[in-house]
Amino acid sequence: MVEETSQCRPRRIGILTSGGDAPGMNGAIRAVVRTAISNGCEAYAIHEGYEGLIQGGAMMHPIHWEDVRGWLSRGGTLIGSVRCDRFREREGRLQAARNMVLFGIDALVICGGDGSLTGADLFRSEWPHLIEELVSTGALTEEQVAPHQTLNVVGLLGSIDNDFSGTDATIGCYSALSRICEAIDAVFDTASSHRRGFVVEVMGRHCGWLALMAAIATGADWLFIPERPPRDGWEDDMCSIITKNRDRGKRRTIVILAEGAQDSNLNHISSSAVKDVLSKRLALDTRITVLGHIQRGGAPCAYDRWLSTLQGIQAVKSVLSMTPETPSPVVIIQENRIKTSSLAETVALTKEANASMHNKDFEKAAILRDPEFLEYHSAYRHLNTTDHPKLLMPTDKRMRVAIIHVGAPAAGMNPATRAVVAYCLTRGHTPIAIHNGFPGLCRHHADAPVSSVREMHWLESGDWVNDGGSDIGTNSGLPSDDMETTAQCFERHKFDALFVIGGFEAFIAVSQLRQAREQYPSFRIPLVLLPASMSNNVPGTEYCLGSDTSLNTLVYFCDVVRQSASSSGHCVFVVEAQGAEYQATAAALAAGAMTVYTPDRPITLRSLSGDIEYLRQQFLQDHGANRAGKLIIRNDQTSTIYSTSEIASIIKHEANNRFDAHGVVPGHFQQGGKVSPIDRIRAFRLAVKCMEHLETFAGRSAEEVMADERSSTVIGIRQSHILLLPLGGATGVEATDTDWKRQRPKTQAWLEIQEAVDSLSGRSTHS
Repeated sequence: MVEETSQCRPRRIGILTSGGDAPGMNGAIRAVVRTAISNGCEAYAIHEGYEGLIQGGAMMHPIHWEDVRGWLSRGGTLIGSVRCDRFREREGRLQAARNMVLFGIDALVICGGDGSLTGADLFRSEWPHLIEELVSTGALTEEQVAPHQTLNVVGLLGSIDNDFSGTDATIGCYSALSRICEAIDAVFDTASSHRRGFVVEVMGRHCGWLALMAAIATGADWLFIPERPPRDGWEDDMCSIITKNRDRGKRRTIVILAEGAQDSNLNHISSSAVKDVLSKRLALDTRITVLGHIQRGGAPCAYDRWLSTLQGIQAVKSVLSMTPETPSPVVIIQENRIKTSSLAETVALTKEANASMHNKDFEKAAILRDPEFLEYHSAYRHLNTTDHPKLLMPTDKRMRVAIIHVGAPAAGMNPATRAVVAYCLTRGHTPIAIHNGFPGLCRHHADAPVSSVREMHWLESGDWVNDGGSDIGTNSGLPSDDMETTAQCFERHKFDALFVIGGFEAFIAVSQLRQAREQYPSFRIPLVLLPASMSNNVPGTEYCLGSDTSLNTLVYFCDVVRQSASSSGHCVFVVEAQGAEYQATAAALAAGAMTVYTPDRPITLRSLSGDIEYLRQQFLQDHGANRAGKLIIRNDQTSTIYSTSEIASIIKHEANNRFDAHGVVPGHFQQGGKVSPIDRIRAFRLAVKCMEHLETFAGRSAEEVMADERSSTVIGIRQSHILLLPLGGATGVEATDTDWKRQRPKTQAWLEIQEAVDSLSGRSTHS
């Protein structure tokens, strides 16, 4: 519960969506409604945005706990969103204020774009004068307005464009990126079959974030975004790169263009103009695909579900803690943490970014975008659209970089390997694939050179941008299984650096190699680990490649199961999740599960009995309501006694025929198929960072490598910062952040979402 900090504590909180729609808005509405009710407030739905606020009547009504059941998986906004010119005028805002007083609403949560949030902040600043005018004209009485002397307003950023400054992401942007990637992945097949070129136009208005991330996630040959207009003569540059890629054997050509693409003189670059260049200069059979509003639709991805949910919770907390002097806040995500910022300042910075482009200050516009925008663009440009001798390292600094996958397969392994290969070949290094992990390396040591250790080339990994699993093979075997042979293999193949991709087993492997350096000189090379594990349990990082893909797959599975549960009436499904505590807990939040069972929250007879009693109460209250099915998610390592099927059987037995229960196990389906956009773009960025780090050791002696604690590192994302952390030493990850017994980090930032799962299911108020 949120403590009361003001005598003007809101009693009724209205929520509206305005200016457009974005996947995830319904999740925000659900979180606001249930958090408001949990804190003793009433929630009111305002339909059709500010238009509903002006019209009043049936457009404004109470919205209850059960009304938002099942909303997490729904696209768009179920309370409607229309642009309202009347709210721009004072007369419209005056009518809106009157309706709010009549309905007793004294706080607003608005989810929308910059125009909608600007209007909300203006509405709040005018509120005392609007109330005064309504009384003076006789529209309202002193008694009616007495409880409504102040108005609390909180903004939520809903936009697929991710065009707000000061936040890492907006609600809906990653779902839109997923739609784009799905479409381009489908285009791959026909483009390759016919050796065609495709110009794909994506949304984004003045912001090129969607286009840039889509280009990275799909390995596009060329990119047009408004913040980084191409130089004069771009036609020659584009044709040169595409010709080079075709000469390497690439059968498809993808050019991605943001709808706001422009040259340095602010002249619009159209998709048809790009098509004409490719068709006429290269005689390339080229087609145009304009994705349009398909990018806005569909169910939100897992990221947008938990983002909108946690931001909705924070919005209500902010409403309840505001005072009349508090500036209107907007809820953001920054450094992977939900925070609040000044609504007015956030909108002002966003408008400044757009104004900077209009003034041809493209550098400033790019800086004001997402904090990682420029870094992503620079890496993409160097690896995908540049072929310049200046990028090559001096001959004496070129390295033989071995790449190995260790542990269970994880989505992101292939895209990361593709990025490493591209970086190596662009810089003049030699990328070497070790097939089937350390056992594969050692198995063929006594034989003639075979395919287990071989150099990689451009075309070989070109199609790995969206492939799940591991095409070079992965294995859980460790160097310690045969350290002597492993060292001989390193010496035989003359590795200058080792790039390891994998989970906790990979972490152990790098640790073992580091510790064995004293005995085996061939290990005195730089070692870097890029964490990839659906379990998201590698020390040193808050995020592992593959965890997002797996989470999306598990959430999709839960959506289907929930649909079956709802169709069957009163039914409970107990879903068994792989991937340590993270997958189960994050999926419970994103799928709207009733509760989650993990090793950190052990199952007891008492807790299970309490959950069964809660289920009885819920089904009794539902009276056959729609979407009445329930989900419980259980991590597969939770208990050796209470298995998934056993829990389902106990629930079914104790239900006394009032409701049914089934256990379901997605198993290895949870590893996912196509890699999610988040895993693709992070694989790209992290791989580039790792290679830049390895290059700092080029030309250094074995003794110098040994003496540098950063010669064995794990790359991690902590609060959105990318850090290369040493494994060894008193301050290394092995000592400071490794729970060796439980094979996970000591600190896990995501654990706080367990409270949100219970709160939004209503379980915490009944336990």
